[in-house]
Amino acid sequence: MTNVKTSDAQMIDLLPKIFQDSLPSAAANKLLNLEAGRETWLLPPLVDLCARLREPGQQQHGTLASEGHAARANGFLHVVIPPDTSPVLENGSLLKGLRERALEDGGIYLHILGALTAGLEGERPSNIAGLKKGGCIAVSNARRPFSNDLVLLRTLEYAATFGMKVFFYPDEPSLSNDGVAHEGYIASYHGLPGIPWIAETVALSTQLLMVEETGIAAHFSQLSCKSSVELMRWAKDKGLPVTCDVAMHQLYLTDDNLEGFNAQAYVLPPLRSNTDQQALRRGLKDGTIDAICSHHEPLNSTAKKAPFSESTPGISNFDTFMALACQLVRDEVITLEQLVDKICLNPAQIAGISIQYEDIGGAILVDPNLEWQVTTETMLSNGKNTPFFNQQVQGRVVETFFA
Repeated sequence: MTNVKTSDAQMIDLLPKIFQDSLPSAAANKLLNLEAGRETWLLPPLVDLCARLREPGQQQHGTLASEGHAARANGFLHVVIPPDTSPVLENGSLLKGLRERALEDGGIYLHILGALTAGLEGERPSNIAGLKKGGCIAVSNARRPFSNDLVLLRTLEYAATFGMKVFFYPDEPSLSNDGVAHEGYIASYHGLPGIPWIAETVALSTQLLMVEETGIAAHFSQLSCKSSVELMRWAKDKGLPVTCDVAMHQLYLTDDNLEGFNAQAYVLPPLRSNTDQQALRRGLKDGTIDAICSHHEPLNSTAKKAPFSESTPGISNFDTFMALACQLVRDEVITLEQLVDKICLNPAQIAGISIQYEDIGGAILVDPNLEWQVTTETMLSNGKNTPFFNQQVQGRVVETFFA
């Protein structure tokens, strides 16, 4: 990672050595032809720990081709998908074909989380041995519940026998129930059923205790509240084998953005309070939060047109991710070096793909000062569902150097 001085002929030498060898020979010429003095960043490829590409099963919202091309153009060469597709990703023998199509149709390397329980129904373990043989990087039950804590414990013990990491998306369904917004003033004012922050932390605390009991390596995705950051800090201080991430939009949006029943800001876990947002930012800065994911969820044009509670949750995030990342650096939430750790190097390590990541290599060129408007024309994803629509943002990937 480096700030590139476009007048410096040796700029490529400033990129980490493991990525230099994978740059096409034409890359140097392209870089040197940039306007002299223009600030740009030469970074390793982005790694996304959670994105829904909508295939298989929901191609009305997006496909491996459409979302893969959007990911690649916005700097994501490696993308992790959860198992809650249709059908559920629980058959290890079918996963190779999915990865091949993602590379062939969308130009990205797909990394798959297999189902932790059969059918994600939370009642009995899936064929974890078959999923590992099929190339799954880890297993998860996504946001689906377990029938009880004993099933969770036994399933984790079973996964541990195969050395499989588990990805958690902490949520206690008896507390979140049918909620659609953070339980607070905004939800109450709009008459929306709320999701209390404790729905996340009750699940998270239980899962952390299970990790301590079983010794299994675990990653906790899309933390959204202050208490979750505090629990993760406790777990790390205790030496538990855990990591965590936050979705990029949680660092910028709060439940205030739901004002006026703005369904474009409807996402699960919900946007929470300003206090929670500031805690997430502090956790990112002090290293408690290891990574930032996109939590990309593209939707077609009709999915957000129903009344708020009946609309479909999700934000299309590939296109705005880098602009928001650049803003984190400008606002001094984190340094540029920390940003590279959070969106490139740490995610690769968490996903267990560091060797492959380095072997494939590549680089992206970012113009952190490029101003552009978020519109249907400038968004490459098939999903145009974003609360940033029609806003002027700053920062974008302007060139990718991928094999």
